[in-house]
Amino acid sequence: MALIQPFRALRPAQEKAAKISSVPYDVVNREEAHALASGNPLSFLHVSRSEIDLPKEIDSYSDSVYKKAESNFRNLISEGSLIQDEEPRLYIYRLRMQDRTQVGVAGCFSLDEYDSGVIRKHERTRKEKEDDRTRHILQLSAQTGPVFLTYRNHPAIETEMNQALSNPPLYDFTTPDGILHTIWEIIDPSQLISLFSNHVPRLYIADGHHRAAAASQTRIALKEKDRNPSSNSKADFFLAVAFPDYQLKIFSYHRLIRSLGLFTSDQFLEKLAKNFILQQTPEGKNPATGDIGMYFENHWYCLKRKAGFGRPSDLDVSLLQEDVLEPILGITDPRTDQRIDFVGGIRGTDELENRVKSGEAKVAFALCPTRLDQVMKIADENKIMPPKSTWFEPKLRDGLLIHCLDR
Repeated sequence: MALIQPFRALRPAQEKAAKISSVPYDVVNREEAHALASGNPLSFLHVSRSEIDLPKEIDSYSDSVYKKAESNFRNLISEGSLIQDEEPRLYIYRLRMQDRTQVGVAGCFSLDEYDSGVIRKHERTRKEKEDDRTRHILQLSAQTGPVFLTYRNHPAIETEMNQALSNPPLYDFTTPDGILHTIWEIIDPSQLISLFSNHVPRLYIADGHHRAAAASQTRIALKEKDRNPSSNSKADFFLAVAFPDYQLKIFSYHRLIRSLGLFTSDQFLEKLAKNFILQQTPEGKNPATGDIGMYFENHWYCLKRKAGFGRPSDLDVSLLQEDVLEPILGITDPRTDQRIDFVGGIRGTDELENRVKSGEAKVAFALCPTRLDQVMKIADENKIMPPKSTWFEPKLRDGLLIHCLDR
């Protein structure tokens, strides 16, 4: 059953929370991170993406980047912008996006349960990204951004969390993207801990596979360094926020393909037409389940599988990968193939059109969103989804709750 542990959060001074908090490190590229942090020396992007403070020719994975992250992090602490709670706490983290609200519990979760499968995964991680966050944690001795977890709702947990909402919050601010972020502390978390241990048999990673994997790798690295680590080591836990399943929404995660390889445009369409009915229609922007949208040479298409073609699959991302990307374009591993890129969330199909029209990509594929019950089913069966199958919105902010390994 799920173990949740209170922790002494390192967090922003109340009046600085809005300026310090930042988008997750992995949803923006270097240029976007630089633009977002410009003019705001408190932005946590100076810690999570510290390459923005170094010359452009410096590689994002160079030693100087991690040293700069530590320097910026220590400065926020020394100047009093980040403070640490005296006693271990759990926290309630509420996100409000337009007419949708998510209320989750923030705490530290067990890496033993992550390794054993009580905390379920649905994606493989990329080694370079996993190594990057591992180095970041080790350099700072801190996990600075939470993993996004979900669980099958239990009414008693929801009732217990809602009781905290009547108290004054630690933070309550709206970010430039219109999301309201509100956080409360739970002074006595014993009841919530008990409810999780009795009523949550499994947790599921919704977002943050690389953060969780990096926390696991950090523990291994620290134990190799210290042959007699404490059985109650802070490194045995990772920072996360867990939300009940019914409150979450998954957005589409689309694909951009930079090259058709050896195919001409006509040859590519001919290949598709062998197994798909191609309809030139604006409905390709929002394909139904089982169909694939395609933007190609200034037109939207809807691709419908011909009868008898392919094997049944519950996931549209798998259909695209198995029926188009691999057999026609030779993209066998979308995690590493440089010809593919991904567009998720609220950027939507307009972003696909713009990037194809700009010449950055040759063709774009639009997909129907994956459902959360599909994600849980695959995780329960110990299966893996194609990379970039889910985009959860709204996102948690980095820098609001930090789990320190050395304090």
